[in-house]
Amino acid sequence: MERFNEEELAIAKSVDLTAVASHLGYTVKRVGKYHTLKEMDSVRIYGKSHWFRWSRQYDKGENGGSQIDFLRVFAEMEVKEAVFWLLDFAGYQNNPELENHVSLNHQVVVMAEDKKLFILPVPTGKNTYLYSYLNQERAISKVVIDYFVKKNIIYEARDYHNIVFKGNDKDGVTRFASMRGVFDKEGKSFKCDVTGNDKRYGFNVVNAYSTELVVFEAAIDLMSYMDICADYESNKLALGMLSDAPLETFLVEHPQISTIRFCLDNDEPGRTASAELLEKYLQKGYNVEDCPPPRGYKDYNEWLQKAKLVKRMLEEKVIMKSAHEMAK
Repeated sequence: MERFNEEELAIAKSVDLTAVASHLGYTVKRVGKYHTLKEMDSVRIYGKSHWFRWSRQYDKGENGGSQIDFLRVFAEMEVKEAVFWLLDFAGYQNNPELENHVSLNHQVVVMAEDKKLFILPVPTGKNTYLYSYLNQERAISKVVIDYFVKKNIIYEARDYHNIVFKGNDKDGVTRFASMRGVFDKEGKSFKCDVTGNDKRYGFNVVNAYSTELVVFEAAIDLMSYMDICADYESNKLALGMLSDAPLETFLVEHPQISTIRFCLDNDEPGRTASAELLEKYLQKGYNVEDCPPPRGYKDYNEWLQKAKLVKRMLEEKVIMKSAHEMAK
């Protein structure tokens, strides 16, 4: 590496990694905020400048890194050869007589982020629609809803009556918030994150004395799990997505955690994410367990709703039978 100066190394690491992968013959696909490869969907390319491979355990240095590491792993290049290749791919020429600021090919343009203020929606103070939606539409018991309202981590917004789910840090400061509409139209629901939030956090319930963490995709699934299992002891976290950034933050802020139970959805994305996360955190030394809802249920809320429907039908059947016998 001593043959390259800092400018050359910086240029090599500024080359668009998606362009590199395409040039090598891979089919690049965008998935949300990252890219993956059709031929190897366990590879994730972040910011077009670095990558990580989830599929299974690899030797150190083989499962992620920069553009240089990508060429080293997938094109079997030596480090120096990879740097030369990237400089050539960018069109770089080390000639002091040339203009220093020549535009190079395939470089990632780093845009300065316009950081927006994080302002929580104004609460109504009544939570009438919140209770109605979560209890009647989602079958979550009033006891469980009361628990979250009293902890001040869910509330009803004044405008549009959306439910706000708050994600606090270890000091109780709200860093993240998402909103969920209470007026579903034709099966479609309103969902969004509050502008300016920190996506390294998620909706969570903390118990500093518990070493167990239960992880969900959505806040309503977390609440449904509590209703089904009456688990008020463990730590709980809703990712709000299939990325584990909120999980990484939670584990840093709560180092007592030794066991993680993943309760992700039963659909294909949920099962794929569960397999990847189980392996990743097993390798990190945690006790891990895959705990999806039973077969036939997409998520914990669907399980809760159908379980309560069956219970109600059985209760009505008993009442009708009793009434029939009394009428004899």
